[in-house]
Amino acid sequence: MEAIFEAVADNFPGVLIAGGVVAIVLIKSVASTARSVSRERTRREIAAYIAEGTMTPEQGERLMRAGRAEESA
Repeated sequence: MEAIFEAVADNFPGVLIAGGVVAIVLIKSVASTARSVSRERTRREIAAYIAEGTMTPEQGERLMRAGRAEESA
């Protein structure tokens, strides 16, 4: 166990950089997943509004296209 601590202490800058990279990858993965879940939830809500007649299919299509335009910007 002591050998591990010594190895980390000897290579601290590299360990710090590697830890930062891992943290960034994890954060970006979680953010991407959350964005996908949110987008799908919105699509389902729009479909429900169209099904109950509160919104026309044309309005729903415009809302979905508006979301894509924001992503590409």
